[in-house]
Amino acid sequence: MKTPKILAFAGSTRSRSYNAALIKIAAEAAEQAGAEVTLLNLAEFPLPIMDEDLEKSGRPENVQKLKDIFERHDAFLIACPEYNSSITPLLKNTIDWVSRPDQNKPPLSAYTGKVCGLMAASPGALGGLRGLVHVRAILGNIGVTVIPQQIAISRAHEAFDESGNLRDEKLAATVSQIAQTVVRYTQQLVE
Repeated sequence: MKTPKILAFAGSTRSRSYNAALIKIAAEAAEQAGAEVTLLNLAEFPLPIMDEDLEKSGRPENVQKLKDIFERHDAFLIACPEYNSSITPLLKNTIDWVSRPDQNKPPLSAYTGKVCGLMAASPGALGGLRGLVHVRAILGNIGVTVIPQQIAISRAHEAFDESGNLRDEKLAATVSQIAQTVVRYTQQLVE
C-alpha cells in the first residue's frame, strides 16, 4: 500500500496562531495514522496579491514553489482562521495563485482529485464555522473532495494550553478523527 502524502497548513501566519497549533495536532494524528505529512508554514512563501497582469510579467518564484509542493501531495489538512465571517486573505490568495494554469499540465493539477479535511479555531463563539463554509465551497469548486466531518473550536484563547495542546480531550479526539479520515480516504485513492 502506498503511503499517502498529506500537506498540512494553517491559513494564518500570526505568531502564536490558534490555527497553527490546531494544524500541528492534526498533522501528528495523520502521521500516527500512517501518512507522510508535510507541515507547511505559509509565512515562508510570501506572495503578492493575485493579479493576472503581474503573472504575465513573470510568475513569482514562491508561486511555483508552492504549486510544486501542492502537486506532490495527495491530500490536505487545513486549519482556517475566520476573518469577518469568511476565509482569510492569505488562504484565499494562496489557493488562487496555486490554481493558476501551467503549460503541459491539466487545469487545477494541484487540486483535482485530492482529499481535504477542514478545521478552524477562533476566539469567537462559532469557532470559525462561517469561514469553513466558504473554504469548503471554494475547494469543492476546484476539484477537491472535502470530507464531511469538520471542527470549529470556539473560545480558542481558552481551548489550548501553554504547549499548544487542546485542553478538551473530546475536541482533540475529533481533530484526530478528521486526520484519520483524510488518511483513510487518501489511501483508497493512491492504491
